[in-house]
Amino acid sequence: MDARFLGIAELAETPSVAVVVDVMRAFTVAAWAFAQGAEKIVLAESPDEVLALKARHPDWVALKDGPPAPGFDTVNSPGLLRSLDLGGRTVVQKTTAGTVGALAVKDASLVLCAAFVVAEATARLLRARGCDSVTFVVTGEDGRADEDLACAQYIARRAGEAGTDAAGFLRRAAGSRAAAELATGVRQGVHPDDVALCLELDRFPFAMVAAAEDSLMVLRPHAAAAAV
Repeated sequence: MDARFLGIAELAETPSVAVVVDVMRAFTVAAWAFAQGAEKIVLAESPDEVLALKARHPDWVALKDGPPAPGFDTVNSPGLLRSLDLGGRTVVQKTTAGTVGALAVKDASLVLCAAFVVAEATARLLRARGCDSVTFVVTGEDGRADEDLACAQYIARRAGEAGTDAAGFLRRAAGSRAAAELATGVRQGVHPDDVALCLELDRFPFAMVAAAEDSLMVLRPHAAAAAV
């Protein structure tokens, strides 16, 4: 597989297949939302769009980065989200990097959103679709976030070599700037378990596919095919 690893600002053209990676924490949170029963996640352009959608759909769950804020139901933390019952609900998510990256490639023929918790399912879907050329969007720190790059490189390797060892990639993520900021309280809206939850490999058996639905970019879980 021909894999490219680009930051959001480096996306000069729309790729055919894009895997958008945000380990800490957008797409770890998204995976937890599905595990807690969410039906779909709307990826919003701005906090104002989240609130506007929430006003039109009061039963939707509004989620943002940072500390709690009026109008929002929860924050971008897997540790906090895992206690919510989201059965059948729609979540509207806006984050600093992950949702921005997904929207930047919304015209790609296939958009997957990924983190370590869905790494194998993502790699398996790439194999099942026979994807020969894949652009991995490294969303954090203008494309320099090592936790996102490590996860992207692991998924790319895993897509071609089923026996790839994840240990080194997970160590890089654990030693990343984002992990340190979450652990030391630099970032707000954080649960003490967030870093550990973001480093759980293959916690969930589904990939996450984003596609346009009624002018919105909507993320849904996609059951992985049997291992090959």
